[in-house]
Amino acid sequence: MASNRVHAALPDPPSLSEEENKEEEKVFGNIFAELESVDLPLGTTLRSIYDDQPNAHKRFMEKLDARIRNHDREIEKMCNFHHQGFVDAITELLKVRADAEKLMGQVTDTNRRLQESGREVTCQTEEVIRCRIQQRNMATTVEKLQLCIPVLEMYSKLKEQLESKRYYAALKTMEQLEKVFIPRVSQYRFCRIMAENLPRLREEIKEISMSDLKDFLESIRKHSDKVGETAMRQAQLHRTFNSAVAKQASTGHYTKPVYTLNGQTHTHNGLMMDEDTGDEDEGDEEILTAQDLVDFSPVYRCLHIYTVLGDRETFENYYRKQRKKQARLVLQPQANMHETVEGYRRYFNQIVGFFVVEDHILHATQGLVTRAFTDEVWNMALSKIIAVLRTHSSYCDDPDLVLELKNLIVIFADTLQGYGFPVNRLFDLLFEVRDQYNETLLKKWALVFREIFELDNYSPIPVETEEEYILVVSRFPFHDAEIEKQQDFPKKLPMSQSVPQIYTQVKELIYASLKFSESLHRSSTEIDDMLRKSTNLLLTRTLSSCLQNLIKKPHIGLTELVQIIINTTHLEQACKYLEEFITNITNVSPETVHTTRLYGLSTFKDARHAAEGEIYTKLNQKIDEFIQLADYEWGMAESDGRASGYLMDLINFLRSTFQVFTHLPNNNNDHASMSGKVAQTACMSACKHLSTSLMQMLLDTELKQISMGAIQQFNLDVIQCELFASSEPVPGFQGDTLQLAFIDLRQLLDLFMVWDWSTYLADYGQPTSKYLRVNPATALALLEKVYRGMKDTSKKNNIFSQFRKNDRDKQKLIETVVKQLRSLVNGMSS
Repeated sequence: MASNRVHAALPDPPSLSEEENKEEEKVFGNIFAELESVDLPLGTTLRSIYDDQPNAHKRFMEKLDARIRNHDREIEKMCNFHHQGFVDAITELLKVRADAEKLMGQVTDTNRRLQESGREVTCQTEEVIRCRIQQRNMATTVEKLQLCIPVLEMYSKLKEQLESKRYYAALKTMEQLEKVFIPRVSQYRFCRIMAENLPRLREEIKEISMSDLKDFLESIRKHSDKVGETAMRQAQLHRTFNSAVAKQASTGHYTKPVYTLNGQTHTHNGLMMDEDTGDEDEGDEEILTAQDLVDFSPVYRCLHIYTVLGDRETFENYYRKQRKKQARLVLQPQANMHETVEGYRRYFNQIVGFFVVEDHILHATQGLVTRAFTDEVWNMALSKIIAVLRTHSSYCDDPDLVLELKNLIVIFADTLQGYGFPVNRLFDLLFEVRDQYNETLLKKWALVFREIFELDNYSPIPVETEEEYILVVSRFPFHDAEIEKQQDFPKKLPMSQSVPQIYTQVKELIYASLKFSESLHRSSTEIDDMLRKSTNLLLTRTLSSCLQNLIKKPHIGLTELVQIIINTTHLEQACKYLEEFITNITNVSPETVHTTRLYGLSTFKDARHAAEGEIYTKLNQKIDEFIQLADYEWGMAESDGRASGYLMDLINFLRSTFQVFTHLPNNNNDHASMSGKVAQTACMSACKHLSTSLMQMLLDTELKQISMGAIQQFNLDVIQCELFASSEPVPGFQGDTLQLAFIDLRQLLDLFMVWDWSTYLADYGQPTSKYLRVNPATALALLEKVYRGMKDTSKKNNIFSQFRKNDRDKQKLIETVVKQLRSLVNGMSS
């Protein structure tokens, strides 16, 4: 209706032709399609209606009303078409609901009657199942009881036999229990308890029947020391009387007799040889055997009893267990064993006696001990022996005692090796003992080196005659073509007297290390390696540490440090002669692939670098001492016109100091470049440190004000520093490299002396700035001190009005510059 009213109110549109009506229908059709689409925006479509012809809006409204009426008619038709089907569906659904409810009632009733009928059947079925289970359990119980009753009867019988002390029958009963009866019912706990008790019962029987064996073991323990002493003495005598065969032993082809048992001598391969074949001289002395010292009959009897009883293995295990315990007791050293060589000898005697007895048991009985058992005990003992020797030898600080310990270990190893026990680990231990020996040598030589350094005068060796020169050259391989060309005496050798002494002491250590290498059955190559490693340790650790400590001593001055650099250079050159010395001893070519090289080069280079660093440090410390003597009058009106006295003294000190560097070795290009580098580095370091110290003096926070007269005086001192730098105190600097150390001070002082603030502020930040090295914060700090000094001076001179006016103008200028500097500083911080 509303659309009809709108349509009636609008005037009739002008008549259109048929083509225009079709075109209009097409346009409005597109517009309605866009409006009815939910995905397209409506703004553009509605705007196109109003932007068209003037009457387009009215025609659109008419077409819209017509389209609405069309849609209403289509909706009404669709509803009329489907209404009857909907009504029929609802009617059918209501009929089905009644039938469904009836069916649900019937199903529920049927289920109830079924449950009531089956309840009784279920109860009877469960009762039948319980009865069947009870019947089966009873049958199983009867069966198991029939199996358990014989076990319990046998165990009861065993108890009776034990109470009546019938141990043989008891052992047989236990055997039947273990092998026949208990395995049948082993799943029961009481059987497991029985099985666990049987070893305990057997152990009780074993303890009762082994009293004789305990007496035997006690006898062995008491006599092991004497047995071992005899064996080691015979081994030592054999080594003494047959040195040629000992040399063959070092190559591994020697079979030597070690110990006598039952009138026969055991050889390395375990065979026996008649004692009568020995030397007649040895026959004069009665040779004790193991049976002479120990009665073995108890162990034979116990072994026979246990064999008859069928429990030989238990006896063997017990015997071996007890012997292992005794082995552990034997292996326990005395607390003070390391104090004397006799303590080590007693320890070795007990161990040798133990294993000599075991070797006799091994050959006299069949299977009581086996080679595997003795090897196991020996490996355990060997580990303990090595640990004990490693610990106790570490307490020893006497090289002679360590050397005697080495000889004892060699005899100990040779003795047991004769019985087939592997002793390679003992010889490997000797390498560790050698290291300990080297440690004691290094400690001893450290004291020697310290004494040499303390007695050295750190000045070149004066040689008055040719005999003295030959004597020095014979002790130290010194070669210098220029000095050798000089025919006249006296001469001065560049190194100090400590150099030949140190070289001689290094050779002495090589001889001492060589003593340890004797009788170690090692090849020449291995001995060569030992000597080189010992020498390397002496050079890289002991001598290096002594040199480092010497360099750090406070009484060592610059002259001494320069001499130390010279000494280390010559010692470094002598390393190749030490290698030749070792080669001559061992006859091993240095070209061998595995030959160890001496590391003395790095040792002496490190010491030289440390001495150079100490030179730089001491120079800076000396400069600081001179700086502390500075006594500027910061409020002076005018400068004195000459440099400060402390600074001139400092410069004279630096000149004389750098002349010392001319004594550094320069006999070849390498040494010349080295000496020049040290001198240049020291000079540059000193100049930079001096410049930094002077700058810190100006910027000291405790210094509140500075007058321009003080600035002028300070400028004179800096000029002297620059003159010193330009005078080339050390040759080798290019151009004004050394003067650049003072460039920061120079630009800062020029800025204040010229009062060229306009140029500084205008060119700030430019790479071509005249005051490029002047930091705004530094300039600001110094300017504030100058400003406070001017204000103080102005107060003192306020009697003249024109001065006050000039001061006020200058103060205003300074205040303006201060503000600009602060803005620069703030800009840098942000």
